[in-house]
Amino acid sequence: MCRTGASLYPSFVPLLNKTATADPEGAGTTSARSPLSRVRTALTVFFALDGLLFAGWVVRIPAIKEQTGASASDLGMALLGVSAGAVATMALTGRLCRRYGSPAVTVACAAVLSLSMALPPLAHSATALGLALLVFGAGYGGINVAMNSVAVDLVAALRRPVMPSFHAAFSLGGMLGAGLGGLAAGSVPPSVHLPALGLLGLAATAAAGPALLRAPSAPAEPADPVHAGPRAAGDRTRGPVLLLGLIALCTAYGEGAMADWSALHLQQDLHAPPGVAAAAYALFALAMTAGRLTGARLLERWGQTRTLVAGGTAAAAGMLLGALAPNAWLALAGFGAAGLGLANIFPVAVGRAGELAGPGGVATASTLGYGGMLVGPPAIGFLAEWSTLPTALTTVAVLAAGAAVLAYATRNASAAPAARAPEDATRRGGAAPVAAGAPGATGP
Repeated sequence: MCRTGASLYPSFVPLLNKTATADPEGAGTTSARSPLSRVRTALTVFFALDGLLFAGWVVRIPAIKEQTGASASDLGMALLGVSAGAVATMALTGRLCRRYGSPAVTVACAAVLSLSMALPPLAHSATALGLALLVFGAGYGGINVAMNSVAVDLVAALRRPVMPSFHAAFSLGGMLGAGLGGLAAGSVPPSVHLPALGLLGLAATAAAGPALLRAPSAPAEPADPVHAGPRAAGDRTRGPVLLLGLIALCTAYGEGAMADWSALHLQQDLHAPPGVAAAAYALFALAMTAGRLTGARLLERWGQTRTLVAGGTAAAAGMLLGALAPNAWLALAGFGAAGLGLANIFPVAVGRAGELAGPGGVATASTLGYGGMLVGPPAIGFLAEWSTLPTALTTVAVLAAGAAVLAYATRNASAAPAARAPEDATRRGGAAPVAAGAPGATGP
């Protein structure tokens, strides 16, 4: 898969080909993969850091609300700063990745996100908090597009569908951040806790950044049209990328809805005790993390289309059970099945968009996906007011099923013919890597 100079791919291909020629027994291939292993480790750190910092902020929202004296409505408006900053930055980040390279943008955005952790504790009004969260949202949106763009290129170079493992690192980082935040909430003020997380983020960026920045990349604006990637794809990939973004939206809608409404459903509708109700989202998140940790094996065995269709179907069935079950234990089982089903859909959809259209594709799919996470919770609330909460939660099942249908509809999507040159070389016996799920790889 050949794309613009922001891609790691064009420079990894000669490295792999050279070592394969020099050492036909395969020893050279092992040494060639050593730089890739270092890049993969560094990138995993950035994904985990993203989850850690975001969760660390979220668990301190009640304390920040008290600090600013904001009403519920004022706090809601301030929290929109995260969304506004993220959505505005995601579109810009795709262009920055093409110009400066995705690794450099990842490191820069990680630094911005880490530094922004110190801003919310300085706010003493809802307006100041909203401005602080604009910066935080910009860093968060930027790093999500940039590091996913690096991940797309790394998947192609490794010839393994490891994208879900990076998102598993994000989930694990989020669980760690939430756990540490819960421990700190009773005794450590946000003015200490959040800047400390920011310093930790800067340290992690300084430690993992050099390995990512040393990753080989091609010139920023190639003149050779054969390597024009997204530009060569043009209108041909725009439709499939939008459909993949809608797949991401459908699944992120479910994640947002589960985060805000699953516990209330168990406690209000099924009369579960508070402890059992609180386990609803925890079980969903654990199932999602487990699904992502095993995602590479699923993709290698089933390919992208089957994984997406099976995941959407399982999530739809699980959410129907979770929403309509007559008791809390069956509902919990349904939520766990939904977490497993949704686990790999978002990372695979974003990765596939990147395969088709480079960083711009990642930006488009990520922006649509993030929109789903924003729309989900209020949509469930409005629907619950109009009907009932269980009925409203069934919309998650409907959208999960829709994601499965869209995944099947995009099964034959491909980049421009020039962008398939490395894949054609592989079919002829060449050493060029093939992205997982592309024609000729493990995907159908």
